[in-house]
Amino acid sequence: MRTRSSTVTGLALAAVAGLTFISIPSPVYGQGRGGGRGGDPNVNPSRTVDNVKYVDGENAAPNSQPNPYTEVSWPQLPDGRELGGISAIITGPNGNIWVADRCGPGNCTDSELNPIWEFDPDGNVIQNFGAGLFVYPHGIWVDNDGFVWVTDARNADGKGEQVIKFSPDGEEVMRLGTAGVRGLGNDTFNGACDVITAPNGDIFVADGHENDVSRIMKFDSEGNYLMEWGRKGTGPGEFGTPHALAMDSQGRLFVADRENNRIQIFTQDGTLLEVWYQFGRNSGVYIDANDILYAADSESNTPRNPGFRRGIRIGSVTDGMVDSFIPYTDQERLNAGGTAGYEGVTADADGNVYAGFVLERDLTKFVRDGQ
Repeated sequence: MRTRSSTVTGLALAAVAGLTFISIPSPVYGQGRGGGRGGDPNVNPSRTVDNVKYVDGENAAPNSQPNPYTEVSWPQLPDGRELGGISAIITGPNGNIWVADRCGPGNCTDSELNPIWEFDPDGNVIQNFGAGLFVYPHGIWVDNDGFVWVTDARNADGKGEQVIKFSPDGEEVMRLGTAGVRGLGNDTFNGACDVITAPNGDIFVADGHENDVSRIMKFDSEGNYLMEWGRKGTGPGEFGTPHALAMDSQGRLFVADRENNRIQIFTQDGTLLEVWYQFGRNSGVYIDANDILYAADSESNTPRNPGFRRGIRIGSVTDGMVDSFIPYTDQERLNAGGTAGYEGVTADADGNVYAGFVLERDLTKFVRDGQ
């Protein structure tokens, strides 16, 4: 069980990219009252430091929430087609599920396979496109008009390190970044993890996969650079890896800060609002129309995030409480290093959950009981 110190030590201030970073102690692990975290089953243990709310626990011990889901076989792939690793999965406005896979056991660099898929909720393939455009598809988003956005987190042979926007029927519309070039400029990425758009069309890119740079970049609807915030680190507003993005009905931007075992919540101009530890070490996050957060944890183990198991945690962003937990059940990999289990996650309007695996190179669906 984990609680946080209420004493702030070493207030080292550093202004970076328009943000003030405050050094605070890392979570400490201890015994809460009654065996829970914070003692009160109805209130999250939390505190506020410099107008930022830190939620350090949940209404029950980690991994103890009920699992009201049943796994079913999903989807139906064409004969002979094997998937690559999948961290990119999202629900479109028409209810269909979009996926970008990595073209087999390696990556898409020399592959002739189409990595982008549209499935209906029953798992039937609607369309499949994108061959020759990607190296390492990592994040995916479908905006309210049905346009599909995919990030490429690596570069090779003059391609990659871009965000590519497609029309609903797979025609290329826009590119952000410079093909094949890794960099820290306004027109380059350094491991583009994920992308999301706001209702007004502004574009947010989480940049910094597998390297020493981490930032959130903001562009207008035409792809013009507006601003960025964040840096590599463990303090407020800093990122280990900004691995995935989601946005709630208030327009708050949720960043899965994976290596720091937390979700950081920002305004769209980069002001840090809240820091949540109760959803685990997240590789994927998704928020549905009812403000339910689905958070995929593919990396928690005893050394990295004591007390937490890999799986999918589900709860409302209104109160931040974890209500359900879909555990990862591969006993041989539960405490493995690296990534294993559910890395990408989304859900449909009925509350059914869809997840992608990187190590296992697979997809699955969980049907909510009673559906």
